[in-house]
Amino acid sequence: MKATTAIVAALSAAGAVSAHPGPKPPKDVNPFAGKQYFVNPEWTGKLEQTRSAFLAQGDKVNAANVKKVQKVSTFVWVSRLSELSRIDDAIKEARKVQRKTGKKQIIGLVLYNLPDRDCSAGESAGEFKSEENGLERYKKEFVAPYAKKLAAAPDLEFAVVLEPDSLGNLVTNMGVPQCEKAAPFYTEGIAHAIKSLQYKHVHLYIDAAHGGWLGWNDNLPLAAKEFAKVVQLAGKGKNKIRGFSTNVSNYNPYNATVREPYTEWSNSWDESNYATSLTPFLEAEGLPAHFIVDQGRVALVGARKEWGEWCNVEAGFGQVPTTKTNNPVVDSIVWIKPGGESDGECGMEGAPRAGHWFDEYTQMLVRNADPSVLAIKA
Repeated sequence: MKATTAIVAALSAAGAVSAHPGPKPPKDVNPFAGKQYFVNPEWTGKLEQTRSAFLAQGDKVNAANVKKVQKVSTFVWVSRLSELSRIDDAIKEARKVQRKTGKKQIIGLVLYNLPDRDCSAGESAGEFKSEENGLERYKKEFVAPYAKKLAAAPDLEFAVVLEPDSLGNLVTNMGVPQCEKAAPFYTEGIAHAIKSLQYKHVHLYIDAAHGGWLGWNDNLPLAAKEFAKVVQLAGKGKNKIRGFSTNVSNYNPYNATVREPYTEWSNSWDESNYATSLTPFLEAEGLPAHFIVDQGRVALVGARKEWGEWCNVEAGFGQVPTTKTNNPVVDSIVWIKPGGESDGECGMEGAPRAGHWFDEYTQMLVRNADPSVLAIKA
């Protein structure tokens, strides 16, 4: 008995035993787990045009499949000052569904309005210009009301994707004059958005492009360092993020059943592998390795000859949103890009401007929809 007491005393003195252990580290909780994904009625309403088109063609099967697609959650894009009201609409609808079902709603949002936006492609250029006080306007007129609206809805959960493609451009496209010019505004703007959205019910995902862009071995460490720079710029205590979004508005599969020839030399040949490849580089920079992956549209096998093809590619609606991802670093498969909205006036004849409804394309997405979509009970 005395020997045991002496041993315990010695261990305690060495710090091996403590009568008052420190607080347990916070549990790592997937924000999507146990939540009901918000279904955006604005988007589902647009699909009525697609259903009517199938009925006019006498295609009752795909008309019925549209009803299934209308049950799927998509993110709400807020990409102009005039679209801030979309947040109010989503909150109102989510609260109504939450009261009716008793199930906690998680609303997916995209924050997308940096000055000099889309610096390399230009198809999605925004309303703010850096030379016209764009950064200050972005902070005061866009981010501030955006944050205020989310702060006023603590009864809901939000997953917010920050500025798709922006930091990817800073990793690989600094040779483009417009991207070189935009770089300081991108980093400061995103850091400010992070700092402004520090609420327990708001879960931030910095956009990490996709495997065909940043997933190459040489780009992985550069991407992680760029992300870390922005997070640090937000300031200690004001820079909590949940993780990263990938494949936003792109067409890569989550788990490729067939490996495309253009992925031959990449370890990130589908988005699950990209998340796994990027993880150690994020962790080395002290960043959280959690991902959401856009599967709103997935290219058909053989539809692309090059990984860089991104505009209105031949595709189908992808796997439905789920937390059953078979990858411990992936929080959820989601639909971030609302299928049916054009990528731009490119890729397919008759394509309208970016963001405008493209019903012929939507019909194709329905015809080629993933089996998980077709399994939904209409």
